Formats: sequence, structure tokens, C-alpha cells
Amino acid sequence: RKTFMLGNNSPVGLPPGSPVTMGPQGSNTSSIPETPVVTPEEPIFLMTSTAQTISGFFVWTALLITCHQIYMHLRYYSSPNEQRHIVRILFIVPIYAFDSWLSLLFFTNEEYYVYFDTVRDCYEAFVIYNFLSLCYEYLGGESAIMAEIRGKPIESSCVYGTCCLWGKTYSIGFLRFCKQATLQFCVVKPLMAVITVILQAFGKYRDGDFNVASGYLYVTIIYNISVSLSLYALFLFYFATRELLVPYNPVLKFFMVKSVIFLSFWQGMLLAILEKCGAIPQISSADVSVGEGTVAAGYQNFIICIEMFFAAVALRHAFTYKVYMDKRLDSYGRCAPMKSISSSLKETMNPGDMVQDAIHNFSPAYQQYTQQSTLDRSGGPPLSRSHSNVSTRGDNEKTLLLSSDDEF
Repeated sequence: RKTFMLGNNSPVGLPPGSPVTMGPQGSNTSSIPETPVVTPEEPIFLMTSTAQTISGFFVWTALLITCHQIYMHLRYYSSPNEQRHIVRILFIVPIYAFDSWLSLLFFTNEEYYVYFDTVRDCYEAFVIYNFLSLCYEYLGGESAIMAEIRGKPIESSCVYGTCCLWGKTYSIGFLRFCKQATLQFCVVKPLMAVITVILQAFGKYRDGDFNVASGYLYVTIIYNISVSLSLYALFLFYFATRELLVPYNPVLKFFMVKSVIFLSFWQGMLLAILEKCGAIPQISSADVSVGEGTVAAGYQNFIICIEMFFAAVALRHAFTYKVYMDKRLDSYGRCAPMKSISSSLKETMNPGDMVQDAIHNFSPAYQQYTQQSTLDRSGGPPLSRSHSNVSTRGDNEKTLLLSSDDEF
């Protein structure tokens, strides 16, 4: 239907009350696309009961799968040095899933998701540290690892990012770098989470806002550098010990831990870019007002709810409890009583070992000694060198092994 303009520039031929969009006369330039707005009459998918039901189904199924696996590890808690780290890693599914689901339920409360995600952000750094520590336990501790790789030349590989290390050899400084790069993420991530909450309270933080006056830009840059350094350290450690870790099927373990943590980060970045391009709408009405940054975070939480189901299934195969079932806790083959299971869970969630490890690795005297794990040698990988001169009287036993100038 054609529309004719009268002398007063009012359109003729449109029904009464129809919206009119007019651009400047005489201008051929196209207008900049604005962020689409959704009204309550057009609710987006995240506001529907269908989204909450679908996400809830995947979340509670993932919780049942993972909680049963954690219980079985605690029931057959025969290798505490290893299973302590495994249980901590498995807890990432309940924390990620339930946190994301709560954020989705309180989607219309624009600021709530920031506080929920703070808990998730703090725990993911803890998981990365525990995964590296688990690999240390598999191999018998720092002394056993250095006995295998010390002095060997670092193979140059662009895939693993070791092309810049050509001509260097593995040393205690190499292990120190891997641990320090992982531990720094355990500090930076919770710190950035707290700063995000503070900035949110003062109105200086909004997801997807790359304005230089917004805290989102700087928090994202710092977090990106920190998480990349941590990922690089894990790659380096795996590259150095991949042959020693073969008996423990490390590929699936590495893939799952990295994908759960780092995939969620890059998903958030992609959604932030889509939001910046105007592809994600904001919700504005008299009753509900939700910015496009919160909508993007809502989609992120919905995706995580579904992903955690598949993560729970994959982690069940990657960190199976069946390898510990034959290692009974007593000579009669009895399983752990419930009291023992609860005490094992309490011991598992105690972060004291991470604090001690941080003090150990950031100590100036680190180069003069390494910690020797008390891992049961019968369950460890076959090592080519003798370690009869290493004491195993306690977890905190220090053994003089390397000179102070052995740097990476």
C-alpha cells in the first residue's frame, strides 16, 4: 500500500496509531542499528517456563550423576593423595550447574547473577590448581618428575608453545613456572570476582560494555591474560610429562578440565561480542527492565546448564572410581563407614594444602629443595631411575635435591 505525504509531512494511508519512523530529509546515509528492545508482550525464551524446565532437567540429572560419583570416591577413599584432588575437580559440575540455574531463575533481577557467578568464578581457579596437583601425585611428586625429565632438552613445538624455548632444558625452574602460573590464577580470579561485585555495586560494571569508563573492559583484559598464562602452563607440563602420564589416560582428563573452564569463558566473550553488535535484545517495560548484558549472561547460564550434563557424563569416565575399588581400607575388604566418608569429605574440601603449596612455590629458597610426595609407589608409573635416597616420612618432607642456581 502506498503512503502519500501531505504538506504538513503527515503520512496518509496508514491506520491510526501506527508507528512512524522518519529519517532526516535529504539524507541518504543509513541509520546506525540500535539495540532491539523486547516488551513483556514479546517475552524472550529465557523468561519462559520452558527454558527453566529444560535447564532444570539437565542440571538435576548432572547433579545426580556427579554426586553419586563423588560418593563412590569417598566410599572407596583408598588413595587420599589422588582422590582428594579428584573429588575437588568433580565438584565443579554441581557448583557450575546449580549456580547457573539459580542465575537463570533470578534472571529478571539484573544484579543477582553477578553475585552467583562470583562463587563459580572462585571455584574454577581452585579446579585448575587441583588438576595440576593431581598430575603431580600420579607421577610421585616433584622429585620423581625431576628425576625423569631433568636435563632433557625441551622439544621445540609451535602446537604446545615451546618454540620460544628452543635450546633450553627441563629444570626445577620449569616445574616452578608451571605451578606459579597456575597458582597466580587462583589469586587473580577470586580477586577479579570481588572487584566485579564492588564495581557492580557502584554502577561501574556491566557485561559486554567495552567502554573505557567501564570496569568490564579492564577485568576482561586481566582475566584473559591470567587464564591464558594458566592454560599455557598446563600445556607445558603435559608436553613435558605426556609419556609418563600415559598409564593414567591424561588426554580425556586434560580435555574435560580445560573445556569446562575455558569454553565457558570464550562463550561469554562471544556473547559479549554479539551483544555489542546489537544481536541480543534488552528488555524494557514498566515492570521489568533488563539490560542486554544481563540477557547475554542469561544465555550463557542456560548453555552452561545443558553443558554440565554432558560434562558430568564425560567426567564419570575420565575420573572413574572403579580403579580404587580394589584398594580396600582394611584387611577384611570392608568399605568406609558413613562417618569415615563424612570426614573424608571434610578433609577433601580443606584448602590448606593449596596454601602450603603457594608458600612453597613462591618461597625464594624454592630452588634448593623439592617436596617429595608420599604416593604409594605400587600405584605409580614405572620410573627408570632409583629413588631410594628420597625420604617419604611425611607430605611436608623436604629433600635437598637441586642447586640454588638451577633456573628455568
